[in-house]
Amino acid sequence: MTDSPALLVGARIWHFRRKNGNRTQATIAGLCGITERYLRMIETGKRTPSSALLARIAAELGVPISALLTQDSPEPGGPPLTTAPDVVRALMGYAPSRSSDVMPPAILRERVEGAWRTWQTSPERYTDIEPILPALVTDVEHAVRGYRVGSDGAARRDVLRTAADLYGLLRSYCRRTGRLDLSLMVADRARRAAEDADDPIRLAAAEWNLGHCLLSRGGGAEEARDVAGFAVEQLQDLPPSAEKSAMQGALELVRVVADAKRRKWWDARERITQQAVPLGAAAGEANIQWTVFGPTNVHLHALSIEMLAGDSTEGLRLADEVDISLLPSRERQFTFTLELARCYDLRRDDAAVLVHLLDLEKLSYEDMARSSLATEMVTGLLHRVRPTYRRQVTALAERLHLT
Repeated sequence: MTDSPALLVGARIWHFRRKNGNRTQATIAGLCGITERYLRMIETGKRTPSSALLARIAAELGVPISALLTQDSPEPGGPPLTTAPDVVRALMGYAPSRSSDVMPPAILRERVEGAWRTWQTSPERYTDIEPILPALVTDVEHAVRGYRVGSDGAARRDVLRTAADLYGLLRSYCRRTGRLDLSLMVADRARRAAEDADDPIRLAAAEWNLGHCLLSRGGGAEEARDVAGFAVEQLQDLPPSAEKSAMQGALELVRVVADAKRRKWWDARERITQQAVPLGAAAGEANIQWTVFGPTNVHLHALSIEMLAGDSTEGLRLADEVDISLLPSRERQFTFTLELARCYDLRRDDAAVLVHLLDLEKLSYEDMARSSLATEMVTGLLHRVRPTYRRQVTALAERLHLT
């Protein structure tokens, strides 16, 4: 069913009100000379603004009237810029310098692995990780500089491996907090650290990280596919192992997503079946280099393809075969539930959408608040939900500060 013109206009007003300053309905309504209630009715498609009022609203939102009338969807707004300033300062080298002796590699390794566990398992991972990262960045980079001029080659290599792992975590954190520029920077640092450590598995993980950065950038799918393909070739000379299979599989999934983003659905499905599935079976349910690669993650990507292709029926069929309790990462559990909600959203099964959105909130409120897809689904429910569910949807929207 096609949305009404009034609802389309209202959705665009809501989108640009949030995007351009995230101002309240009361603020925009007051500036436009109408009541907050009337603006709420416009945004939910219950009232159609006059041309004069539409012009005033567009002026206050800082967009042309055509942006509120176009039939195209509003551009997706990516994650808000929420990167902690102390983390940025540490990455840019503005953190306080350290003149003390470098920390032993084993202690740094334990701290980085602890940070990774926090990032992958905490329901409040942003709140928990941000106090940890600045000192960790400073200490690891101080150790890299210290061991670079030392004679202990084994310690130097171990510190470089730890640095590569830390930069992998920072790639994910920076991308999720809206700083793609920093995400690309630390992905490159991870690659350099892995190269200096002469560690082919970590080098493959660094290329995997870079591939995800490129997938996040508009038009970067082809580049991500090439980066992952080159990394797969570089692994061919290594002897068979679970680590090799896991990294090859993780890189193949980057190529799968790249194919899907280029709307090459059958290429993506074929790569899942012929490459990722056998590698998942060889690697088992693992978390090599924090990639969470394994049969369950392969299955989750198959679901993602169908969601992107708009085939909600096949997506839901595949979802029935996934046990997310096998995933060691809360983030991947969140992604699965988000895509499942989207499949139900495509079918306009509002009760199921609401159930899964509430599950998302339980998994990670912080991730949900940063997810443009999740917040757009909440807003969509607000526009069309039946009275039976309106109280729950409104409460959820209020908790996410969407009203």
